[in-house]
Amino acid sequence: MLDVDSTRVVNEENMWRNMEDSRAALIGVYGLVRAALADYNAYWIYGDVRAGDFVAPTRQDLKAIIANQLTASYPAIEAMSNWRRWYAVVNAANVFLERIHEVKENDERYSDNNMTVDIAQIRFLRAFAYFYMVRVWGDVPLIISSHDGDFQNKARDNQDKVLTWAEQEMLAAAADLPYLYSLSDEQQLGDYYNESAGRWSGALARKLTAYALLAHLAAWQGNYPDVATYTKFIMDNYSKGRMGYTSTGDLTNANGFFFGKRDNHLFGFNFDWGHVDASFTGHLEELTLAAPVVNKSVPDIYLTKDSILSVFNEIGDERFSLDTLGNPLTENYFTNFNGKYPIFSKVKCIMGGSTADPSFRIFSSAIVLTRLEDITLLRAEALAVLGERNEAVEQLNVIRELRGLDLYNETVNGSLIDAIFKERKRELIGEGHRWYDLIRYNRIRNNDPAFTKLINEGGIYWPINRSLLSQNDQLEQNAYWK
Repeated sequence: MLDVDSTRVVNEENMWRNMEDSRAALIGVYGLVRAALADYNAYWIYGDVRAGDFVAPTRQDLKAIIANQLTASYPAIEAMSNWRRWYAVVNAANVFLERIHEVKENDERYSDNNMTVDIAQIRFLRAFAYFYMVRVWGDVPLIISSHDGDFQNKARDNQDKVLTWAEQEMLAAAADLPYLYSLSDEQQLGDYYNESAGRWSGALARKLTAYALLAHLAAWQGNYPDVATYTKFIMDNYSKGRMGYTSTGDLTNANGFFFGKRDNHLFGFNFDWGHVDASFTGHLEELTLAAPVVNKSVPDIYLTKDSILSVFNEIGDERFSLDTLGNPLTENYFTNFNGKYPIFSKVKCIMGGSTADPSFRIFSSAIVLTRLEDITLLRAEALAVLGERNEAVEQLNVIRELRGLDLYNETVNGSLIDAIFKERKRELIGEGHRWYDLIRYNRIRNNDPAFTKLINEGGIYWPINRSLLSQNDQLEQNAYWK
């Protein structure tokens, strides 16, 4: 019975015949990227947990990750060290690019413009996958063809080569991507796949998405002139993408910024409650929320009071600040501050948002990789490194004023670079940036000998999963983890 072909699944032989196939394949690649980010809460474990700001009170695997013990034997660590999820994205993208012409040949409804936009998205997603893998593992095999399903062993390629290729792919994609879909953009004509703009709002890669990731890629390489160029393009054009700065209230509301899909998700992957798209795992809330927000006694991770106060130490901060008696003025970022476990509740999309039942812990928050505030602070970082101090201060003050803080003052706030990275920590905490920010900060400042040593020895990367090494004799373990 198991050998009988399914009648409910389209096999490869009957694929690539019409527009419905191209749409399914396109969204399938998006789904694989979302899965790679969400499985085992990978996005936050890579980006937030490893940074060491959070404390894990009970989970031994998370304690090991915080302590940089990445060869410890736990299922989550085994999963985090395995790049197969990302090569599933790469392979699906390669197959798409090799076979999408068949849809064009078989279905007259599939226009040249539709195919151009589809290819641009897939090229961007494949390049993003490689950029993400480089930040996690360093050198990785660069595979840009499907080999008809015959997976051959391949050695790792130098990360500089991979990033150079990824940058060129993203630039090519950016040239063909529209600012918006189904809204009369000259680069995407008509209703995209016969759907209105509401279907695609914040769900697909757009022109500004590509430039945002190009800025992050350049920053990772320390190429700050390009960071300044890419971020300026976004600053000059974000209104074309119907984007703007997000208020503190909307950022932290249960049915606000992280709920559903929206244009302000410069690059994100939504779980749309309206489409019954939610899950118990694969969301930040699974790690951070506990009583009194949900009926869970102890959070998987939390920030200590001392850690919170060392960062949120300015009067008037709408995200979190204390009154003169030491009581929180708001609970936008933290709930239960004076309890045993302050609960990081910046993101709290439970079920349908504000109508949630805290006893039913199913979550619907989007995974947002970048937003306008992130890009503004990244621009400030680039300008500060390049010596363009006045404009860097202007960009930093955009975010400080947005969150109720006084303008930057070096006497009060310290060096400009330090103030920018501290603001990134405050603004973007829990959004998967912190570990990579720490690496960039220490490359710039070079004032932490232990972290500098970690960078120089390759300890910032994850070890390669042992099963990958045993399957591919051309792979070599990262030197730090040998």
